[in-house]
Amino acid sequence: MNLKNDQISELIQLNEDLENYFSNTIIPQLFVDADLRLRKFTPPAMKHFVLKHDYIGLSLEDIKENFRYPNIISNISTVISTGKMLEKEIQTTDMRWYQMNILPYITRKDSKTNGVIITFVDITARIKDLKEQEKLIMEHELLLDQIAHDIKSPLAGLYLTCDLLKILPENKSSKFKLMIENLERGLVNIKKVIYDLTESRWEKQKYQAAEELLDLPHILEDVRLALAPQIIASNSKISQNIEVSEINFVRRKLRSVLYNLLSNAIKYTPADRKPDIKIHSYQEDRCIVIRITDNGIGMGEQDLVTIFEKFKRVTASADGSGVGLYLVNSIVKNAGGKILVKSKIGHGSEFKVYLPL
Repeated sequence: MNLKNDQISELIQLNEDLENYFSNTIIPQLFVDADLRLRKFTPPAMKHFVLKHDYIGLSLEDIKENFRYPNIISNISTVISTGKMLEKEIQTTDMRWYQMNILPYITRKDSKTNGVIITFVDITARIKDLKEQEKLIMEHELLLDQIAHDIKSPLAGLYLTCDLLKILPENKSSKFKLMIENLERGLVNIKKVIYDLTESRWEKQKYQAAEELLDLPHILEDVRLALAPQIIASNSKISQNIEVSEINFVRRKLRSVLYNLLSNAIKYTPADRKPDIKIHSYQEDRCIVIRITDNGIGMGEQDLVTIFEKFKRVTASADGSGVGLYLVNSIVKNAGGKILVKSKIGHGSEFKVYLPL
């Protein structure tokens, strides 16, 4: 009898400890059982996800809209089935970012995963800072590209003028030759400065960032949210067929590739046509292939030859700088991949991005 009382007292104490922990932690946390029922949550979770005590015991299917993250149930199911922790950065539909950790809740008696504990850390401020840095880097790149583009052409003209002056018969004096040599040296120095600015030192820093294991549907959701105004205004339809969902890559690079391709697919669709964009990911050899097809204006054979060149644009009827596809191609090539394009005027385009797994 005393043993039973001791066990009951121990259970009561453990329950009190658990209740105190959940009541006093400042981190949003959820406990979901193996049947995907919400069992417990911390007070901060109520604030972040608009939860009520009445929700305890309900299936997540009934309250999933409160979490504003469309893949939460599939992520929880994956952890329950595999027994392995899942850690990822997510963006909810209210545009906030969280570091989400889903840990398996394992019962010691039978070593069975009996649910999960989910922790959310708000990292919105950090992500905003990173995106501002990315924006500055992109603007820096564009500025340097424009400097190179705007100065190299006049320089070529000056070089040609020097060559013409050398062969003029009336300009054979030693003083004139010295002036031409000084001019040429000056042009060489200017060319070297431009090279140092736009190619040499910048190339060592360009596109450098840490790779991480990324979830393709999550990156696509991030891009979709970023393009939400354009998608709504154009009434775009975007469908996905994701066969391969994970890849080690730099987050901002993959986001930039997908953002530019999807943005162009919407932008270059005629006004009298609703954009219909299809995304398909699959494995081919040792690459993940991301295929994006659209029903836009399409391109002719001549455009397909120059589409990835800097400052080249298919049409002037849509806003753009002619740098987006150049950057996409640079990112993919620097990663050891390739990008293929098929298109026909009036019948849309197909972009296939190959990235090594």
